[in-house]
Amino acid sequence: MSHVLARRLPLPKLSRFSWLMGLYAENHVRLQRLFEPADLACGTYVSSIGDGLDLQMVVLEHHAYTVELRLSYGLVDPQTGLHDPSANLRLYRDARQVEATHCYAGRRWQDVIGMFPPPERILDHRLRMNTFLGKWLQYLAEQGHGVATLQPVSPEKIETAA
Repeated sequence: MSHVLARRLPLPKLSRFSWLMGLYAENHVRLQRLFEPADLACGTYVSSIGDGLDLQMVVLEHHAYTVELRLSYGLVDPQTGLHDPSANLRLYRDARQVEATHCYAGRRWQDVIGMFPPPERILDHRLRMNTFLGKWLQYLAEQGHGVATLQPVSPEKIETAA
């Protein structure tokens, strides 16, 4: 009997791809809880909590099963003219996942992994981007951003700010 109890079954190994799919699911829960973007119309929204660092969310497009979004602060990188940090997101309604397709935090993806990276490097980069997204969404929630702080921005205000 002690021989049976001493034998341990090995735990299944989690592949990097499985880990990435898990991040997508966690990010979906965080983003939905924070802003419920699947229910928002296309347009620009700003979340302001009074700290002088407003979060901008742009709902770019709605498709049958996906929503395309962009999250960024009002900060602009003086060298590139891009919002820094920013993330382009794809929300999969049916699969309940959110994928960071592009992140800009000081450098473009081409500068980070090169123009023709091997598949392993692409997977590693996606893991880093989606880990960054999860931490950013958690930070936003801790700071007080959410549905209650999210306001639509009229097109006139966007043109005058640009």
